[in-house]
Amino acid sequence: MTDRGESASGPDAGKRGAHRAGDFASTTSFVFGRQVSFFDAVYGFAATLLISNVDAPPASAWRSLDALIASGAGTQLVGFILSFTVIVVLWRVNVRLTRRLRGLDGVTVVANLVAAASVVLIAFTTQGVSDPASADLPLPTALYAANIALAALCQSAFYQVGRARGLERRSTDARSNLWELVGAAVTPVVFLISIPVAFSVGTTAAKLTWASLLVLSPIAGTIALRAVERRAGGDPDADPDDDA
Repeated sequence: MTDRGESASGPDAGKRGAHRAGDFASTTSFVFGRQVSFFDAVYGFAATLLISNVDAPPASAWRSLDALIASGAGTQLVGFILSFTVIVVLWRVNVRLTRRLRGLDGVTVVANLVAAASVVLIAFTTQGVSDPASADLPLPTALYAANIALAALCQSAFYQVGRARGLERRSTDARSNLWELVGAAVTPVVFLISIPVAFSVGTTAAKLTWASLLVLSPIAGTIALRAVERRAGGDPDADPDDDA
């Protein structure tokens, strides 16, 4: 799968690995816009699909808030909100990483498709952790955690593939890239740690492990950013789109 766009013989041919990129769709091309639109639509569909996990409560459940919660709607709505938030965060990460590339070629598109597929799967694993009949079982919690960890790792892999193929807008050295990988690894590591916690301690403890990301993720991101800034002289990436 090769798109017409810039080629390795262009002005960026001197970049590391650019000779391996071949023809690709640059950020200014029509093809690139269609590719990005497709991925945006996949993430939007994945988020919309989550509502299928919320069952319509019986008429009697609408008599009071307590009855509505007791019907299981409360647990299902919590699962919907959790997964909707996760998908939105993953989409934002994907947008940020895509903007750090000067285009997409066939290989990076495939890598991004794998990442998108792992996100669509979240609708399936959400069913297990949001259904009152299975929410307290360790297996659904473990599968959900594995799914989120996989999606986060696929996001990082997508960008690393683009970097290896010389598609970075601004080249990063190995040390800076390592710091960024460390920061990105916090999310999948926490979710993977929660898997044995779910089986040995319980699902509640495993889900509380996920909550630790509210603190750990910003700290890891700040540490990684400062490390990159120090190596880049205070300007790791001057492109304003990276913060969009």
